[in-house]
Amino acid sequence: MKPPCDEAVIRSGSVRIPCGEGARLWILAATILGSSMAFIDSTVVNVALPALQASFRATVVDVQWVVESYGLFLGALVLVGGSLGDLFGRRVMFVVGVIIFALASVCCGAASNIHQLIIARSVQGVGAALLVPGSLAIISSSFDETSRGQAIGTWSGFTAITAAIGPVLGGWLVEHASWRWAFFINLPLAAAVIAISLWRIPESRSATVARVDWLGAVVVTLGLGGLVNGFIESVNLGWRHPLVFGSLIVGFGCLIVFVFVEASGAWPMVPLTLFASRSFTGSNLLTLFLYAAMGIFFFLFPLNLIQVQAYSATAAGAATLPLILLIFLLSRWSGGLVARYGPRLPLIIGPLTAAFGFVLFAVPSVGCSYWKAFFAAAVVLGFGMAITVAPLTTVVMNSVDQDRTGAASGINNAVARVAGVLAIAVLGIVMVNAFSARLDSKLATFSLPPGAFHDIQAGEIKLAGLQLPASLNPSTGAEIRESVREAFVFGFRLVMLICAGLSVASGAAAWLLIPDNRGTLR
Repeated sequence: MKPPCDEAVIRSGSVRIPCGEGARLWILAATILGSSMAFIDSTVVNVALPALQASFRATVVDVQWVVESYGLFLGALVLVGGSLGDLFGRRVMFVVGVIIFALASVCCGAASNIHQLIIARSVQGVGAALLVPGSLAIISSSFDETSRGQAIGTWSGFTAITAAIGPVLGGWLVEHASWRWAFFINLPLAAAVIAISLWRIPESRSATVARVDWLGAVVVTLGLGGLVNGFIESVNLGWRHPLVFGSLIVGFGCLIVFVFVEASGAWPMVPLTLFASRSFTGSNLLTLFLYAAMGIFFFLFPLNLIQVQAYSATAAGAATLPLILLIFLLSRWSGGLVARYGPRLPLIIGPLTAAFGFVLFAVPSVGCSYWKAFFAAAVVLGFGMAITVAPLTTVVMNSVDQDRTGAASGINNAVARVAGVLAIAVLGIVMVNAFSARLDSKLATFSLPPGAFHDIQAGEIKLAGLQLPASLNPSTGAEIRESVREAFVFGFRLVMLICAGLSVASGAAAWLLIPDNRGTLR
C-alpha cells in the first residue's frame, strides 16, 4: 500500500528549475512511470507469493524474505536516497535508481532458486530507495506554486490507478503466463523512463545539502536487518540459536547506536529535534501501528485467498480493489475533515473504523464467497484508511516549522515502510505458531503412521502450501487438507485481531498526543 506523505514530500520542496509548459507533461510521464514501477512491483509480488512458493517449494520464511529483503533496503535507505539526489543531482540519481531496479528485475525473473530471488529483491530495494524519492523531488523542483497542485493531483491520480491495477495485472500474469513476468514487465517501463529523463528532465541539486549521513544509513540498515533476520529465522532455528539471538542483539544494539549517531551528527537523516513536537511524535506512532497492520494484512490475505479459499491469482489481485479505490476517491473529502473538525477526531475515528474492518476479515471461514465474506470488510477497512491518510499527511506537515516539512514528511514516509517490514517479521511468527498448534491438535485425531505425521509436521513452516505425504490414502489426505485450511484460517483470524488491536493503538496515539485544535499542532 502506498505510504502517507508522498504528496507532502512534493509540496514541501522548493523550486529549482521551473519547467515550461511543454516539458511538464514529459516530467510527469517519467516520474509517474518511475513511481509506478515501485508501486506495481510491491503489489504484484504479494499476489505472486503462492506461485513462488509452489515453484521453489519454499517455506513461509523464504517468501517472507522475498518481501522483506525489498522492504528492508527501501525503508532503511529511502531518506539517504533523497539526500543523494539533492547532493549529486536529482535526475542522475533517479535514472541510476531506475537502472538498478530494472537490472534487479531481470535477475528476479531469471532466478533459478529462492536465494537468488531474495538477493535480487534486495538490490531492487536499493534501486527503489533512489527512484522513489527522486521522482518526488523532480516534481518539487520543476513545478512552481501555481502549477504544483495540478501536478500533484495528476501524479496522485495515476499512481493510485497503478496501485489498483497492479495486483490485478500481476494476478493475470501469474495465472496465464508465469510469476517471472511480474518482474519482466518492469523492463519496458524502465526503458521509457530512462529515455524521457535523459531527453526532457533538467538536472537540479540542492545548495543546502553538503554531505550524506552514511554512518546513520549503515547503522539503521544493520539494525533493521538484525531484527528482521532474528525474528524471521526464529521460526526455523528457535529463539536460543546463536544466529537468532545474536541477530536480535545486533539489531537492537544498532538501533540504539543510531539514536546517538543522529543526535550528534551534523547532517542527520532523521533530525531527532523534530520529535520535540507532540503532534509529530503522535502522527509517527499512529503511522507505525496502522501501517504495521496493513503490512501483514497485504502479506497474508493473498495467501488466504489463493491457497485456502481457492481463488485464482487474478481474482485475488482484484479482491483489494474496493480498499484502494476508496482511499483514492475519498482523499479530497477526508483532507477537508481537519479544517472542519480539527485533526484529532478523524485520526481517532479512521483507525477505529479500520480496526472494525480487520475484525470483519477475521470472521470468514473456508469456502466463503467474496461478496458475502470479504467485500464488506474491504469496504470498511478502505473507508477507515481513507479517513486517516489525508489528515495524517496534514498533521505531519503542520507539526513542524515550514523549513522542516520535507524532512518530516520523508521520515513519516519511511516509518510507514519500516512498519510493514517489522510487522511481517514479528507477526509471521504468530501466524506460523498458531497454524502449527491448530494443525497438530487436528492431526492427533488421525491414526497416522509415525513417518507421515513427522513429514506433515516438518512441512508446517510452509503454512497452507505444505505438501502431504504421497503415502496417505485419498480420503485421509482430503480430511487433512481441510484441516490445513482450517488451521490457516485460525492463524489468519488471530493475526487480523492483532491488526485490529494495532489500529486501536494508533487511534489511542492520536487521542493522547495530537491536540484537538485547528491551528498550530506543535
